[in-house]
Amino acid sequence: MKEIKLPQGYKPLLSIYETQRAIDLGNRLFADKLAGALRLHRVSAPLFVAVSSGLNDDLNGVERAVAFDINGVEGDAAVVHSLAKWKRLALKRYQFHAGEGLYTNMNAIRRDEDLDSLHSAYVDQWDWEKIITREQRNVDFLKQTVCSIVNALSETQSFLCTVFPQLNVLPPVSTDVTFITTQELEDLFPDKTPKEREDAFVQDHPTTFLMGIGGKLKSGKPHDGRAPDYDDWALNGDLLVWDSVGRRSFELSSMGIRVDEESLARQLELSDCESRRELPFHKMLLNGELPLTMGGGIGQSRVSMLLLGKAHIGEVQSSLWDEVNTTAAEKAGITLL
Repeated sequence: MKEIKLPQGYKPLLSIYETQRAIDLGNRLFADKLAGALRLHRVSAPLFVAVSSGLNDDLNGVERAVAFDINGVEGDAAVVHSLAKWKRLALKRYQFHAGEGLYTNMNAIRRDEDLDSLHSAYVDQWDWEKIITREQRNVDFLKQTVCSIVNALSETQSFLCTVFPQLNVLPPVSTDVTFITTQELEDLFPDKTPKEREDAFVQDHPTTFLMGIGGKLKSGKPHDGRAPDYDDWALNGDLLVWDSVGRRSFELSSMGIRVDEESLARQLELSDCESRRELPFHKMLLNGELPLTMGGGIGQSRVSMLLLGKAHIGEVQSSLWDEVNTTAAEKAGITLL
């Protein structure tokens, strides 16, 4: 049976209602700062898409989407896993130009998630995407964008601490971002699992951007899975932070520069997914009909956990939990929403 590890002697810094107020304030403030830093415009987004469209995110390729039929509509719909592909198509439809982008509040269901203090079946995140030039498809531009996001996070934390002074006991978000590749991390800790490597490194580098996720490393295994048809595996990464409450690292954001025609074709071949070439989205991309973009998702509940000093994701979002989580939370005196 899995074990849910919660910190001993944990006491929430905010009451349940104060937590709700802080979540609302923090979410609105961070969204505004993110939009300003990256030149993003707020748009509406779908909760589900047509299965036949190929727009849903396949994540690691094994997760099952929640699918259903709709009265009078041909074919099944599927609740989104993320909006990585939909956003790129939306940028074309909105006729945005290079340097402009969009963001939206994305809600999703991931039914196969292993539930614990960091993972829920319910996903809430800011999904964003912006058009870039071909000259910006490089690591330096990726790093620059990561730093802009971290600065927005730091500024949000500073303001929350003025409204809720009890949050000042938490360490400030470090804006000194450490960049490292998955291969460099494997070389540092060859005998550890990917998660163990992250914990070992991020403890000493509390804001880390781990680059190059999806392709195989020298060990013959990827650090983590990535669908082959949205991020360019050479130009992507995860934003990791050190959780001072749970004494662990966790991912705040997965993001990257998206595939172009060449990298999509290569990654479809490497993943044995070349049949996707016939899907509408993939045809458009391979034919050069979609703009070059970069984008990502930033977990709203994860951000709230970090900025409010929470031990369990169920303290900042409403979801359904298994008996292991509910029992562990009760023993720790934690109220799950």
